[in-house]
Parts: sequence; structure tokens; C-alpha cells
Amino acid sequence: MDTETAQTDDLRLVALQSAVNCTDMFVRFTLSEWSLRPLTDDATAAATRLVSAVVEHSDSQSPGFVSVRLRIHGNNLVIEVEDDQGVLPPAVSSNLAGVHTGVISPEGRGRIVWCELELPEGMRASDVPLPRRDPKRSQSAEQSDDVPDDVDPQVMERLLSGLSRRAPDSDSQ
Repeated sequence: MDTETAQTDDLRLVALQSAVNCTDMFVRFTLSEWSLRPLTDDATAAATRLVSAVVEHSDSQSPGFVSVRLRIHGNNLVIEVEDDQGVLPPAVSSNLAGVHTGVISPEGRGRIVWCELELPEGMRASDVPLPRRDPKRSQSAEQSDDVPDDVDPQVMERLLSGLSRRAPDSDSQ
């Protein structure tokens, strides 16, 4: 068994019904970034079930937090759901039958429920590519391209120095 953790990503949410939909989007986006689209359906189903359990057992008047963590560990995608109030049941739901699962009760408050899904055949943690993002210019940089090239630098300098000498209370006149 390979114990290497290659990638991890997590999201902390308030344990309300909206956390279920946010979890779904988070898992889909993360697996897309990690080029693990074949696991998307199973992973979103497992993660949303675990988060739903936290939401169902939470006090809607005073909800705690729920954290969703995805890790590529060895030959598996590990989904961890942690609630800070210990509302998760001490055993994993039978809805996740056939999936390697477990419950951890760390010292203090809370509980972590996890499950593992095997990576696609022949893939290991080290094979999962890091997300690649193209460099993107900021909107302000793109807007500065609209300034004509024929602006006289001396005029701009005089304009800026005049603005900087302006008295702060001159606007009230």
C-alpha cells in the first residue's frame, strides 16, 4: 500500500442545508481540477450524504461548522467530513455500503467520518496532475490598455501634480 498523500483540498461551511449543494460543487470542481472526472458521481454522492448527515443532526438555530476535505492518498481518493459539534453518528451510514469507511473521534469536540474511493485503474497519487491555470491579466491591467499611446507625459505629470496640490476642503466650495 502506498501511503503518499499527493494532493489535498478542503472547504469549511456552516452546517445548514446550503452546505450540501456547496459540497457537491466543491467536489465536482476539485475532481475536475485534479483530472479525476470518472470519480465525480461516486465522490459527490458520498460527500453529500456525509454532509447531509451533519446538517440533519445539527441545530438550525445554532449550527456548527462542517469541513469537507478531499485527499489523494496512495491509490485512493479520501473524502473526510468533520463536524465540530460531534453530531455525526458514531457509525457510518449503510448508504455507503461497499466503500471503505471509518469514523474518528479526535480528543475534544467533533467527529470525522471518512470514506475511500479507489483511483481509476493504474493510477496512483503521484500520477494525478496538479491543477494548471493560465495566467490571467487583471481587469485593471486590461483597462489600462485602452489609454491612447499619444498621451503627452508632460501633460499627465502637470495634471497629477495639480491634483496632489489641491486642498482637501476645496471640494466643499
